This record gives sequence, structure tokens and C-alpha cells, in this order.
Amino acid sequence: MSEAGHPPAGEAGEGDAAARLRDALREAGIEWPAEIEHALVLSSTNDRLKERARAGAAAWTVVLADAQTAGRGRQGRRWVSPPGNLHLSVLLRPSPPGSRWSVLPLAAGLAVAEALGEAGLEARLKWPNDVIVSGRKIGGILAEGSSSADGLEFVVVGIGVNVALRPAGLPEEVAAAVTSVAEENARAGDRIAVAARVLARLSVWYHALAREGPQVVQAAWRVRALPWWGKTVEALAGERRLCGIARDLDESGALVLELEDGTRALLHSGEVREVRQSRD
Repeated sequence: MSEAGHPPAGEAGEGDAAARLRDALREAGIEWPAEIEHALVLSSTNDRLKERARAGAAAWTVVLADAQTAGRGRQGRRWVSPPGNLHLSVLLRPSPPGSRWSVLPLAAGLAVAEALGEAGLEARLKWPNDVIVSGRKIGGILAEGSSSADGLEFVVVGIGVNVALRPAGLPEEVAAAVTSVAEENARAGDRIAVAARVLARLSVWYHALAREGPQVVQAAWRVRALPWWGKTVEALAGERRLCGIARDLDESGALVLELEDGTRALLHSGEVREVRQSRD
């Protein structure tokens, strides 16, 4: 056993948590079509599943960890991943390859927001992939793809949701920006129940995207989005900083900004915040 009673990071299997998740999905009428792998601790569920994808793992394979030692969000930012929260990745092998799949992170965000809605929380979506409750972050999405000369081979969708986290135990600057299912509901949350709801809704949106194209995902995402449309936002993409009015999403899921000179810019990634106008 390693520190804190955990087995080595690579020691995993379809254990109790995986069996509970499969049972919860079955109770929702879903017979999960691939393996659900569970580990007590991993460096990253996304990294583990990318390894398995390259080794030929089937579409919809899931990796679930009780804790991560190197969880990350967009742009390599560290994601706090203690036990009790949801740390899950799912493997998708989109077919046929095409541009519609660029909105998969939006579909995953919708799945998380709807799953939290079933738990009694009103969740909003912040472009590109944050899930917000009561003005604070409760979850996030990290989608990582692999392509070849033939096109998109697979996408690993990593999903993190604060289920049991208590912000009061975090540094002050972090605590003010995050929340959790337990914090919002004033009672313990069940990460397996949340995982089952997320996977069920992700399956729905994935197949809707395959049938109907990105417009159906984008329309639903706009409804769930923070009410920033028509308002001034500041966007930081790498070293590029832009200020403009948030107008829409384009067909790829990029954020459309109207700049001060009337031109439009497309943001495919970055950090966005609303610019609140000062009042005299």
C-alpha cells in the first residue's frame, strides 16, 4: 500500500465503485456498453484513458478515480481532486469524423448541468467549459482528442464535479470561487449517483449531435449559458487579451466577440470574464 492507505496508482479494476455505477446506470434503463475501470488514486483519469485508447479500448470505456494526484483543467491548470468528488473520463470514438465533434465539450457541459439539475441545483455554463452554481465553479470539462491522417481517432472527455468538497477547508482565494453539491444542498452528495446522471445525459447529447449536428447542442447550451450575450467581456487566450461584446457561438463552438471597431473575432479557447460597467 502507498501513502494514506492507497494502492499504487496503476492498481485498478472494476471494483465496488464501478459496480455501483453500472448498477445505477442500469436502474436508469442504461446497460453501459463498455468497461468501467475504477482506481482509488490515479495521476489523471484522462491520462489513464488516453493510454487505454491508444491500446484499443472500446468506445464508452470509463475511468473513475477516487482521487487524482495531477488532475488538470484547461491550459494545464491544476484541478483540486480530493476523495469524495467526481473524477471521471469517458472515451468517445466519433464516427464519421467531421467538424461537428468540435462541440463535444459543450455537450459534456450540458450533460453535467442537467445532471446537477436532477440533483436540485440550477447550473449555468461558462464558455468554454466551466459549470457554475450560485456564481461559483462546481465543475469543469477537459476534452482531449487524437487525430491521424484519416481524421479524428478518439476523444477523451474528462469531467470533474465538486461533490463532497467543503470550500471552508480551502485557501481563502480558492474557497470564494468554488462550491459543491454538498455545500449547495447542505447534505452529503453521492458521486456515483452524479456520475450515473452525467453519463446518461452525455449519451443523450452525443447521439443527438450525431443525428442532428452541432446546432442542437449549441441551442441548448445557449439556454444554459451565463447571461452574457450582448454584454462586454474580457477574454484572455494565451498572451492575447481581447475586450468585446459576446454575440454568439459559431458552428464549431467558438465564442464570437464583437470588437470596439465593429469587427468580429473568434475565440476557440481561453478565459473569459464579464466586464461590469462602473456607475457614476
